[in-house]
Amino acid sequence: MAQTRLGAFLVARRARLTPHDVGMASTGTRRVAGLRREEVAVLAGMSADYYTRLEQGRERNPSPAVLDAIARALDFGPDAREHLFRLADAPVGVAPAPAHPLVAPGLRALLDAWPGTPAVVMNHRLDLLARNALADAFYRDFADAGNYARMTFLDPAGRTFFADWERAAQAGVANLRLALGRDPHDRAALHLVAELTDQAPEFRSLWERNDVRGKTHEAKTFRHNAVGELTLSHHAFDVRGAPDQQLIVYQAEPNSRSAEALQLLGLLSTVHAADLDE
Repeated sequence: MAQTRLGAFLVARRARLTPHDVGMASTGTRRVAGLRREEVAVLAGMSADYYTRLEQGRERNPSPAVLDAIARALDFGPDAREHLFRLADAPVGVAPAPAHPLVAPGLRALLDAWPGTPAVVMNHRLDLLARNALADAFYRDFADAGNYARMTFLDPAGRTFFADWERAAQAGVANLRLALGRDPHDRAALHLVAELTDQAPEFRSLWERNDVRGKTHEAKTFRHNAVGELTLSHHAFDVRGAPDQQLIVYQAEPNSRSAEALQLLGLLSTVHAADLDE
């Protein structure tokens, strides 16, 4: 049977990746460019025979779940994923969170263009993918400011930093529930939920409530070890070309105590950076 356009696309994209690109060890003599079919099958959680039939055109009706697994295994961006679905004549639906989320250089530059306000890029799993210098200073109380849910439930600093901890905890759990609703097979999100369920009884209790909601724009109060209490509003913007990412910018009321605290935090951040350079 002749190779289909879908099969040709998969072969070409498989050839562009190495085991190192997807976190796999390279074993044996490699007689093909890029990943082997068996390696893609392992990453996608399917049999090598089924994946081979897709490439060879002997399987023409893969399910959306199968296509999403392949898109994740081959590290497709949103455009490549959409093209994959169209080649398979399948409904595109909502794109899952990418396996290796990347923040575009232009977006990172935009964060740095706001030195006077904390700005971050966050995904639906609540991973903090990028921060500007003031955001680094803002989250300095945490041992690891990599994921908002872990910061809330697993880092002791969270109990102090979030002035209304219960509200922050409820919001974080509801956000994660929404993320898994978008992509029930998101392995990173499932691992995060399992980790928090095992280590944080409060998370387990809130998870069982099945609350679901996205981010709100309500002002929140934080307690920072260096500058004290800050009440900040925030705005979230969807990132075009990266549907799993949001740009979040915090703001203080002009001429307020919180605005003064942000200015002081910026000065302390500059002094800290200078000390590190010496």
